[in-house]
Amino acid sequence: MKRILGSMRRAIQDYNMIQPGDRIVVGVSGGKDSMALLHSLNLYRRFSPVPFELGAITVDLGFEDVDYTSISEYCKENDIPYYIKRTDIGKIVFDIRKEKSPCALCSNLKRGALHKEAKLHGYNKVALGHHSNDVVETFFMSLFYESRLNCFAPVTYLDRSELTVIRPFIYIKEKDIKFNQTLKELPVIKSNCPADGITKRAEVKDLIRSLQKTYPDLIDRVLKAISNKEQLHLWFS
Repeated sequence: MKRILGSMRRAIQDYNMIQPGDRIVVGVSGGKDSMALLHSLNLYRRFSPVPFELGAITVDLGFEDVDYTSISEYCKENDIPYYIKRTDIGKIVFDIRKEKSPCALCSNLKRGALHKEAKLHGYNKVALGHHSNDVVETFFMSLFYESRLNCFAPVTYLDRSELTVIRPFIYIKEKDIKFNQTLKELPVIKSNCPADGITKRAEVKDLIRSLQKTYPDLIDRVLKAISNKEQLHLWFS
């Protein structure tokens, strides 16, 4: 955990993600990344030089047979306020709209629900569990499918909702989360989304894995290019 906490702290300091008195809520899907972020921020706040409050919100998409009890119990044990926002997003995307490429609409609806719930409970920042692999995947997806160079930033202020989105895991690789023994013991809920594993992101993830066989340091090199202020400006626009 020291390595993960060290990398997270560096990102927080490099991009001034947390200020005194911040009320930060983690968007918890139930997957390994968001749970790892929640756990890491919970540990970090114990020695953080900047005091902040921490909470968690899950946007329930309305799929059947999803039980958030284990996450609720974890939050209770760690004195983390936990909220579940019930929605019909799954029904809207798959049954009503019958989207062939459902991820974009689903993501927009989830984002809106998360931000609204965060404001409702008085939080001023939303923390998301995107790691360095997500950064690189998003970059390639933008290039391949949108014909542009684009990527999410470590810190984004949203004028409409007056919320700030932070991504403390941007320096952390997916494998460091996946194979960390402490994080393996966290409660994780398997996705039951009908599109899980067959998305454009999954295709790009497979492509990157293939490229890494020839270029093992691909993630580091692309991340360095994205974060280079004198070149792409993707994180500094």
